[in-house]
Amino acid sequence: MSKETVKLEQYVVRDEGICGGKPRVAGTRITVQQIALEYEQLNMTPDEICDAHPRLTLAAVHSAIAYYYGHQDEILQTIRDDEEFVKSFAERN
Repeated sequence: MSKETVKLEQYVVRDEGICGGKPRVAGTRITVQQIALEYEQLNMTPDEICDAHPRLTLAAVHSAIAYYYGHQDEILQTIRDDEEFVKSFAERN
């Protein structure tokens, strides 16, 4: 039985013009941050995340989760920045 080597870059990409340059699942606008929040804070399983986003494959979800754990400080800082932006915006409006 042969095993295919999978590279995270096959599933997780960054483009400055898409999603503000945040890492996202290739071919979608679903960010690693979104998957991480669903996985960590909503306690969704990878299968449940696939059910919620039918375009995602299980391999893509696992790759996004692996990317999150490999770049956790960066992703968590982005989450904090987004939460601060929402709070600031709500206070101003």
